[in-house]
Amino acid sequence: MNFLAPLALVLAGAAAVPLLLHLLRRRTGEKVDFPAVRYLLRAEREHSRQLKLRNLFLMLLRVFAVLALALAAARPIGRLVGSSHAPTAIAIVLDNSLSTSVVINGAPVFARLKEAARSALGRANASDRIWLVTADSRVVGGSVSAVRSALDRTEPLAGAGDLRAAVARAAQLVRGAGLPSRQLAILTDGQATSWASAVPLDGVAATVFAPALTPPKNRSVLSADAEPPHWTPRGAVRATTTATDSVTFRVALGARAAARGIVAPGEDIVVRLAPSERGWIAGAVELEPDEMRGDDVRWFAVHVGPAPGVSAGPGAGAFAKTAVDALAQEGRVANGNDIIIGGAESAKRPGVLFAPSDPVQLGAANRALERAGVPWKFGAARSGPAPITGTGLTGVSALRWYAIEPRGAQEPGSVDTIARIGTDPWAVAGDGYVLVASPLTAEGTDLPLRASWVPWLGSAIADHLSGDAGAITNAAPGATVARPAWARELEEPDGTRRPVLDSRLEAPSRPGVYFWLRGTQRAGALVVNPEINESDLTRLPIAQLGSRFAGAEVSATDDAGKWTASAFSFSGRRALDGAFIGLALLLLAAEAIVTRAIAPKAD
Repeated sequence: MNFLAPLALVLAGAAAVPLLLHLLRRRTGEKVDFPAVRYLLRAEREHSRQLKLRNLFLMLLRVFAVLALALAAARPIGRLVGSSHAPTAIAIVLDNSLSTSVVINGAPVFARLKEAARSALGRANASDRIWLVTADSRVVGGSVSAVRSALDRTEPLAGAGDLRAAVARAAQLVRGAGLPSRQLAILTDGQATSWASAVPLDGVAATVFAPALTPPKNRSVLSADAEPPHWTPRGAVRATTTATDSVTFRVALGARAAARGIVAPGEDIVVRLAPSERGWIAGAVELEPDEMRGDDVRWFAVHVGPAPGVSAGPGAGAFAKTAVDALAQEGRVANGNDIIIGGAESAKRPGVLFAPSDPVQLGAANRALERAGVPWKFGAARSGPAPITGTGLTGVSALRWYAIEPRGAQEPGSVDTIARIGTDPWAVAGDGYVLVASPLTAEGTDLPLRASWVPWLGSAIADHLSGDAGAITNAAPGATVARPAWARELEEPDGTRRPVLDSRLEAPSRPGVYFWLRGTQRAGALVVNPEINESDLTRLPIAQLGSRFAGAEVSATDDAGKWTASAFSFSGRRALDGAFIGLALLLLAAEAIVTRAIAPKAD
């Protein structure tokens, strides 16, 4: 047995009052003998044993009545069969992740979870402390009506949220409530990816409900990207899906549909486009809707600019000239001198600069790099072959190269290592330059001999040399993202602008493309999409789901009625103050009856 107000047990000391009155009761006054009184004294002595027993019984009734009232005031709780329950601190953890929005048998899974939660709230009373904690760790507490209103307003998220954090937050709330009876009531769809590892309960008992429903086959857009991220002005959109049969798709750029088609299972969606718009544009790849709509569309952003003028510099060689001609035929570059492709010994910015083919020119190359303001220099010569790692460089090797060493301190974020040999940089990019450690010859690297040469060069020009287009940040709904140092506003999909002053902020909860603004111009994009794990609707069996919780007693069921019945009574403990009040009333009633029985009767 535990007490919610143990200080009230001090009132039990009042039980000593009837005892003291019984022991200290004495006859007072002057003693005068009368002849008739002797007969009364004789009668009293004859009945003294009976009177002592009655008085002792009366004293015990009064003492126990006082003790019962003191125990009732201390609000005891204990194990007792009955329909009521002890005052309970209970946190309802409601899984409202994207996967709960799937429609099964004509209704969303989330609707079934909410209905079970409403039923559990119907068992609450005024002495309970209640909270509603959702997958995004948002908390609403207070009266039953306040929590029920919050439950009615809750809708599925556009992403996964963090159920582990929600359970931890809920356990913290009930532990700090000051009530001995504490419980977590968890409602979830049992998605395997959400409960991939054990979740600590920190000593708080939990009851878990996951409906026994077979999820449908789900198709989703797993990825959607502009290739390259900066078009000049042509480019492609590539997307992957989980479709298990042929399905129609739509690619949108801005407010218009740019392409439609049918994609077969296992195929990528690839659409080549040359939009007339310029600047930052929002795009989306959308599939024919199915039972879970939230992952049927995926957003991307692309920057479209004019084709830069590119030329091969003096001594650049046939590989550079051939690549520039191929890019010009595709419309990705124009003939001009805005960007130079060539050796570092004649370094100019902006340009793609390769190590000198003749080692004798190494010193001249380093001096030219310094004059051009490139904060790097070539170091010791190395030889291979050695594999190069980087985007678009699969299977490419370096045969000869130089160590690329920084010249002085580098400002954080000013340099991007775009390719490596082991852990050492092979190609670096910065303000107006791309510097490559190998000569642009077959003896230096096999890159110009491979099909990836022209696409790689085109991406290097578009991503790093085509003006200050800005960058793309990808995030899940509600994730924490860093604000670019120059950005002070974020443009929402409907065109609304809102200030962003903190260095880090929470990504919007609604998927879509949001643009960072430099002054009044778009200068980068924040692309918000749901986590791809939410598209995997595989469920854990109920026994396995129950084993995912550790550190306290757990009951898991797929029966909503059983789960509701266990809410507020998982510990089997009940409030006993009413029982002690009833006992006190019975004792006082018995005391009144005994008092009347021994009172002298008038003749």
